Amino acid sequence: MSVALRSARTVRWSVFLLLAVVGLFYVKWFPYYGRAFDAAANHSIGKSILMGDASTAPDPSLSAALGYAVAYGKAIWKAMVLGLLLGSGIQALIPANWVQRALGRPGFAGTVAGGLIGIPGMMCTCCAAPVVVGLRRQRAATGPSVAFWLSNTMLNPATLVFTGFVLGWNWTLLRVLLSIPMVFGLGYLANRFMTRDTTAPLEALPTEVEHEASSLADVGRRWITVFARMTLRLIPEYIVIVLLLGAARAWMFPHIGPEIGEQWFWIVALAVAGMLFVIPTAGEVPIVQAMLALGMGAGPAAALLITLPPVSLPSMAMLGRSLPWRLLVSLAAAVVGFGVLAGLIASGLQMH
Repeated sequence: MSVALRSARTVRWSVFLLLAVVGLFYVKWFPYYGRAFDAAANHSIGKSILMGDASTAPDPSLSAALGYAVAYGKAIWKAMVLGLLLGSGIQALIPANWVQRALGRPGFAGTVAGGLIGIPGMMCTCCAAPVVVGLRRQRAATGPSVAFWLSNTMLNPATLVFTGFVLGWNWTLLRVLLSIPMVFGLGYLANRFMTRDTTAPLEALPTEVEHEASSLADVGRRWITVFARMTLRLIPEYIVIVLLLGAARAWMFPHIGPEIGEQWFWIVALAVAGMLFVIPTAGEVPIVQAMLALGMGAGPAAALLITLPPVSLPSMAMLGRSLPWRLLVSLAAAVVGFGVLAGLIASGLQMH
């Protein structure tokens, strides 16, 4: 390896690590540190983004769609920009063989590595999706990529702390006990799925390794190009789906009150609704808190706590070119299953 290429690699790695550390500190770590003290003092981290203090979401309309999209956009835009920068940076700054060595093995060890790397990211499911796109583009295996995606939300340390202070530590324990098998179990099963399914998206597994540029100017131009391409491909469809979900809130989450009790059909219905809907990081905590205050049963509340964060219709659409749709649908169904299990446990234990 030439001295110039070695020097360029050092600079590229330094830029990427600096972006990751500084970006996550500014967008996630420092704000959540202060928010944890607020949660401890006030037993709240804000109003429900779903319906505020009301017992039902606004009727489907353009106003409801725009209102939710604006509120959601204000909550996640910094993290989305960071996710796009990191996802494109992985492709422009880190050689594919490095990513493949770290996360390219389809075994359980690689899945564990992907899940552990995702924990400090603390991204919502949609903001983590561009990073997963970048990892897959650089030949990360399916299992590590899925585990990375799910661990950002389900094993988010800040959200676990918020859950304990706002809802109670029994809710945090329930979440942890189900999140660990969800993250690492579904990641491992995703590997097995891909060994049986020989078809894979071309974008996820490029057939040729792109020439590694030694010029930092070339690297910068490539980064800008990849960032623009990702943004133009992922964001428009993402915005459309968020608008549709914002308008459909009243259909997905009916009037909340004591009539939504511990019946199994409510647990299943809200598990499905939670899986499809999109929220910012930790948004499930005030949503569940508000619904419990309105008298909803613990079972449906627990189902929402588990299914709202890990996947959503927009995030699955963003990953539709990087992971097979059959796998994404299977993951969504498995998340619903975990939500139903959580609901049954919470109902049986009469959690409050």
